[in-house]
Amino acid sequence: MNALAARRRHPAAIAVLLLLGLLVTGGAYSFLAPKDANAAATTVAADDVAKGKDLFIANCASCHGVAAQGTKSGPSLVGVGAASVDFQVGTGRMPLAGPNIQAPQNKVKFDDTQIAALAAYVASLGPGPSVPEDKYTTVIQPGTPENNKAIAEGGQIFRVNCAMCHNFAGAGGALTRGKFAPALEGTTPKHIYEAMVTGPQSMPVFNDMNLTPEAKQKVISYLKAQENETNVGGLTLGNLGPVSEGLFAWVFALGILIGCAVWLGKKAA
Repeated sequence: MNALAARRRHPAAIAVLLLLGLLVTGGAYSFLAPKDANAAATTVAADDVAKGKDLFIANCASCHGVAAQGTKSGPSLVGVGAASVDFQVGTGRMPLAGPNIQAPQNKVKFDDTQIAALAAYVASLGPGPSVPEDKYTTVIQPGTPENNKAIAEGGQIFRVNCAMCHNFAGAGGALTRGKFAPALEGTTPKHIYEAMVTGPQSMPVFNDMNLTPEAKQKVISYLKAQENETNVGGLTLGNLGPVSEGLFAWVFALGILIGCAVWLGKKAA
């Protein structure tokens, strides 16, 4: 009994117990922890990665480096994830024709299969946001009280986090140093979602800790509801607020007043 008690009180016993506790806790967490719907790695075929690598070397390596490690002309792509590639290439922003302050949306140069291969290759370089699931990019249609409430919540989230750059209606706006927040009308739900999780250009990243996938879906639904909403107030003038309204007043209203003054002057003469 004394020998058994001595072994239990051995100084190394505490370290062994702590190590066993850490191993059990870590193992349990790896099996039971909830998976991130967007950052979870997507299993892709080896030939897709190989095809994507060939496309990358032929079209992207001159700026991003042969191993996508980055150069003076382009940032590293290790860890940006498949969502970033799908957004940048799927909207025609990449490959960029030449150095520019900002990559504008352009004609898409690759088909869906090639874009998926490029995304698979970049995703294989390091963990990052994946292409979103369809259930999070499905637009909530207005009509029922529940759907209308969800769309209204999306509008509130958008006005708090996005309207200062993209305008309350998603019409876009100017930023500093020649940059701009693009108009969101016509952008696909998938690309809007990917922009939120990757933060292209000057845009901040809204990961699942900032906005849940359901909240992102509500924002997308609000933007699409804005596109389809009938404007009962007349001309929208681009939804740019006092800028376009002031221009309209100067060009048309003031022009009419000047025309009236000239007509009255000639009539009096």
